Amino acid sequence: MMRLETMMTTIEISELLRERFGSAVRQHVPLARYTSARVGGPADVLVTANSASELAEIVTTLWESGTDFLLLGGGSNVLIGDRGVRGVTILNRAKEVRFEEGAQPKVYAESGVVLSNLANRCALKGLSGLEWAATIPGTIGGAVYGNAGAFGGDMARTLLTAEVLTPAGRERWSVDQLGYGYRTSRLKRGEIRAIILGAELQLEAGDAVEVAAKIAEFSESRKATQPPGASMGSTFKNPPDDYAGRLIEAAGLKGARIGSAAISSMHANFIITHEQTRAADVRALIQLVKKAVLEKSGVDLELEIELVGE
Repeated sequence: MMRLETMMTTIEISELLRERFGSAVRQHVPLARYTSARVGGPADVLVTANSASELAEIVTTLWESGTDFLLLGGGSNVLIGDRGVRGVTILNRAKEVRFEEGAQPKVYAESGVVLSNLANRCALKGLSGLEWAATIPGTIGGAVYGNAGAFGGDMARTLLTAEVLTPAGRERWSVDQLGYGYRTSRLKRGEIRAIILGAELQLEAGDAVEVAAKIAEFSESRKATQPPGASMGSTFKNPPDDYAGRLIEAAGLKGARIGSAAISSMHANFIITHEQTRAADVRALIQLVKKAVLEKSGVDLELEIELVGE
């Protein structure tokens, strides 16, 4: 996600975007429906990008006008404030996918492609390498941005190149240029102004039945260990040589509630939400967890999710 200082009024930027992108631009749109937690207030202006080219054009327009914006893909790993998001929210629906099969197969996917859907498409073609991603919510863009991972795999080990947009134009970045760490990157750390337009991922030729079986195995493991229902995903990063869920449970907070937000009784690193849940209650629960874990175990938990909006 990227935030910039607002230079134009909401009306001015809405009119500017509507001149260029027509009905793709809407005002005062509730954002909760676009998040996995189903929580959050409205966007002043919401504009939908249906291709990487549209996304690049929208972002360039906003950069040139000095307008604040939030880029939203699958809406996982994010908590939007109850008062919503000022400026512009871009809804990324850029979903072109191109496979290159052969001795060294790979796939290019625009940043709005849902990661789990792409993993299953690879499986149908008998292409291996994304099985770990089949249970991860969110988009390719979010996965590249945050170095998503599961079951021993992550984006840093799968990505060949990322297509990014900077103020200088479109660029191809290597894994090294993204500066990956555990669930982070140069982009997530705010070290550079850029957004992800697409990614080229490395695959391997495999057997469709075997790839599907591995995905089924991971899916069953996920169901057995992580709670159903609406959530932001893992709330906190795992500290070195430990697990955030274990620390939260050790602090006696499994099942704790504030309002209708609750720490899962199945996995303590998940906060379960509902349509009526307030972001303020989720934030209060996050602060309760951080304080209790620090007092109990001496560990200052770091958020994996991002807090945006007001």
